[in-house]
Amino acid sequence: MVPFDKLDQITQRFQFLEAKLSQGADQDFAQISREYAELKPVADEIAAYRQLLDDIAEAEQMLADPEMKALAEEELPMLRDRVPELEQELQLALLPKDAADARPAIIEIRPGTGGDEAALFAGDLLRMYQRYAEAQGWQFDIIEEAQSELGGIKEVVANVRGAGVFARLKFESGVHRVQRVPTTESGGRIHTSAATVAVLPEAEDVDIDIPTTDIRIDTMRASGAGGQHVNTTDSAVRITHIPSGIVVTSSEKSQHRNREIAMQVLRSRLYDLERQRVDDERSADRKSQVGTGDRSERIRTYNFPQGRMTDHRINLTLYKLDQVMAGDLDEVIDALIADDQARKLAEMGA
Repeated sequence: MVPFDKLDQITQRFQFLEAKLSQGADQDFAQISREYAELKPVADEIAAYRQLLDDIAEAEQMLADPEMKALAEEELPMLRDRVPELEQELQLALLPKDAADARPAIIEIRPGTGGDEAALFAGDLLRMYQRYAEAQGWQFDIIEEAQSELGGIKEVVANVRGAGVFARLKFESGVHRVQRVPTTESGGRIHTSAATVAVLPEAEDVDIDIPTTDIRIDTMRASGAGGQHVNTTDSAVRITHIPSGIVVTSSEKSQHRNREIAMQVLRSRLYDLERQRVDDERSADRKSQVGTGDRSERIRTYNFPQGRMTDHRINLTLYKLDQVMAGDLDEVIDALIADDQARKLAEMGA
């Protein structure tokens, strides 16, 4: 059932914002513009739904006119058939929005079980997300990277910026498992390894206040890829958040820039912890299939011998592993988003 009182409230708010913007500059112009942009798709859906209802009412009135009755009888079934479709689209538009969806993201990838092979797989995941970001027109900047001796990844932290980044990447958090014959395996046996991915919404200064007394900042000598090349200046920065024990490092050439980067990552991690705490309190069931953010949850398996990728949360299997590893992630991400929307719709109707 569509809540018409809520539709009226949204329409009135949208019209108010539209009028404010038409009046020109305002001290809250940026905030009003953001809210207007967020409401516009919803307002458009409401307008289309109401137009359909008006068309149906007009066609029903035409039934009483002998000259228009035949036309009305032809149009009414088509108009009524569109009602469920538009109601579904409207309900999706009315779903509560994740306030972080429009934000940039911090993505962290680390090898799990599997030694050198896990580090190599972590590198494969990094390249997969880089290619996906490129296809989306996003900016993908590596903040911190430590390579293994065989060219894998010990740890990588990257910043991803663009339209709807967190909304599309947030379901990637969890344990990614790979099944394949490692390049280091001479016997041709299939090994199972894993890597963990954490996707965090980038926090702004106003989101998280970090007192200077809560952090310890250390400078150290930065090392290059794989730790083989040592710089001559102590430019790397390590920040320890004392209350939580979170440690963040950055090893760019500029010590000042390293402090900025490390604080940015620290704020994002603390912001993510707070989001999870609020979600835990709000939700009676944190084990819903999608979007738990549980870093220990095995979410996906990449089986190379069979060319198969399986997302265990939604039981989705795709036999296009080469394309997936090349950054073709839209099909699985779209399916995860659709499943999440269906779950939220079910909760609203409960």
